[in-house]
Amino acid sequence: MLEMVGSLTGSPWIYPVVATSVLLDVFLPLLPSGILVITAATAAAAGSAVAHVPDVLGLILCAATASVLGDLVAYRLAWRGGPRLDRAIARSRRLTSAQERLGAALARGGGTLVILARFAPAGRSVVSLGAGAARRRVREFLPWSALAGIAWAGYSVALGYYGGQWLGTSWLATGVSVTALFAAGAGATYFMRRPASETPEK
Repeated sequence: MLEMVGSLTGSPWIYPVVATSVLLDVFLPLLPSGILVITAATAAAAGSAVAHVPDVLGLILCAATASVLGDLVAYRLAWRGGPRLDRAIARSRRLTSAQERLGAALARGGGTLVILARFAPAGRSVVSLGAGAARRRVREFLPWSALAGIAWAGYSVALGYYGGQWLGTSWLATGVSVTALFAAGAGATYFMRRPASETPEK
């Protein structure tokens, strides 16, 4: 993957590939969008001193924008889902719990749960669908979704880029960076599973 993505790094095609993967993984959490972003950033670290900085900034902007757009699409679909989606959510303990906790957090003006969910496996899907199904107002959800997208994209690109700078553009650099991303996801999952009274709101 490193060689393939590396060949795209100097091409405009890297951005639509990353954007499509990040946008769709709200519906297909098994898509390796985080790994793709890290690999692209690792490959960008091998660029020339003039070329690689715009690539890194472009990757952050591309991944963050696609993340927010994907959240909004899932949110709107859940909002308009109707009784069938409501019944499906009611049968899912995870989605029901996320709805309740997210609704309470947003009502209090706290959206840390949205940011944590962006790092947790499938957490983004649960929170975006839960916010829409609960008919939360978009102005309550969107700012936190944007912060979550920027935080996740910045962290993922930084892992890949600095991993490539320190360890070279190799599988070792990519592996270490992906491990750090998974560690952040495990930490986010732990905090999301804590009782609502213990979860930070801001």
